[in-house]
Amino acid sequence: MSQQTATGADTKAGGQAVDPRRWLALMVIAIAQLMVVLDGTIVNIAMPSAQADLGISDANRQWIVTAYTLAFGGLLLLGGRIADYVGRRRIFLIGLIGFAVASALGGIATNAGTLFAARALQGVFGALLAPAALSLITVTFTDVKDRAKAFGVFGAISGVGATIGLILGGVLTEYTTWRWCLLVNIPIALAAFALALPIVRESKAHGNTRYDIPGTIMATGGLVALVYAFTKAAEDSWTSPVTLGFFAVAAVLLVGFVVFESRTSHPLLPLRVVLHRNRGGSFLVSVLLGAGMMGMFLFMTYYFQGTLQYSPLRSGIAYLPFSLALIVTAMVASSVLPKVGPRAMMSVGGLLATAGMIWLTQLRIDSSYLTLMLPALVIMAVGMALVFVPLGNTSLTGVDNHDAGVASAMVNTTQQIGGSLGVALLNTVFTTATTSYITENGPASAALGAVHGYNVAFTVSAVLLAASTVLTFLLIRNTRQNTVRDGESDEATALAPVHVG
Repeated sequence: MSQQTATGADTKAGGQAVDPRRWLALMVIAIAQLMVVLDGTIVNIAMPSAQADLGISDANRQWIVTAYTLAFGGLLLLGGRIADYVGRRRIFLIGLIGFAVASALGGIATNAGTLFAARALQGVFGALLAPAALSLITVTFTDVKDRAKAFGVFGAISGVGATIGLILGGVLTEYTTWRWCLLVNIPIALAAFALALPIVRESKAHGNTRYDIPGTIMATGGLVALVYAFTKAAEDSWTSPVTLGFFAVAAVLLVGFVVFESRTSHPLLPLRVVLHRNRGGSFLVSVLLGAGMMGMFLFMTYYFQGTLQYSPLRSGIAYLPFSLALIVTAMVASSVLPKVGPRAMMSVGGLLATAGMIWLTQLRIDSSYLTLMLPALVIMAVGMALVFVPLGNTSLTGVDNHDAGVASAMVNTTQQIGGSLGVALLNTVFTTATTSYITENGPASAALGAVHGYNVAFTVSAVLLAASTVLTFLLIRNTRQNTVRDGESDEATALAPVHVG
């Protein structure tokens, strides 16, 4: 039997205190994680309705996605530092309330600017909430076996939550309004907040607590300028002075970020984390995968609802095979990975994902879901799972414990940033291709022009996925020194969950 400490906490054989309410705390953290995951897939299904209701142009609709992903990805590393220094429980609570307020703002938005601002605000508070939740699991579950189970639950919520979001988004959009796809976050956040107050314990890091504010501003500002340059390219042209000007600003800020990080004593992103061959290769692969896949979700949603005239609910159901195939393949791949190694598994996965995307380039105005879209989605899901399962390991190979949190967060950061850039680029490609097609063939060809634009965008997506596969083959190695060291894998790998959609 376990002994009781003076604080009422159980103790293990080693004498380390164990929170007796740790499983209740996990339930609260899981509710918060479910809200964040639901938000991504729910909004995906609601985008066509929101665009039509608020009169958002095709060139600007990508900000519904990128306003969130840019803020989230660009501030995630800083959010982790803030949670560690200010207090993980405190930032977790602030993140919940802030996410609820931002969701309310988006739900009552009457114009595009307000919706975009609300989505960006969701990203800001998401960047506080996500690392705080992960850190709380780490400090709450001090027993290795308990921690492994806790992270297993956390990962399952991520996968299942995305699937639930597809269906819930379809139901809410079809039977109420797209606004409830944002407003639904409010009761979830408030419930998690009320439960967290008496259950979740406070913890914080001590010692040096300096923040890299200049690095954060340069990195986030550079990414925003780059995405805006893509948007202006769709509205004006690739060679317009405004477009080239934003590209120049993005280049200056991002190069400045790298130079600053190499010289500051407290970098947001220590360059030693990304200059390792396996880790750097993993982060590049993550960026390209995010870029290729996020665009697919955007355009398939518009194809389902705009071209095939699917209802929002039917559109959500159409994605279910993708989610299920991803979950099943991930479970199988986890057991196979030690036998085949990350390089082989990721290379095969990249080839499958690329093949599935190439398959989608054959879309027609009346394509069959069963014979064209379903096989392509399943093939892509299998491929993505084969890449994502080893990605958490290869991104942490050889990393010191001091850098484990940054390295693990970089997987999510690079995927979000890749998604932001990919959606902006592919939306510009789509808009340009569609406009050119309609100009050549007349206004009556608008529907055919849209399908042509989807196929061109999917072709670019396939190129991005193929590039990620080449990088995997060239950079990822299976040697012992390039694997996560014993004692690091349980905790560090668990800190790098990957979200899709």
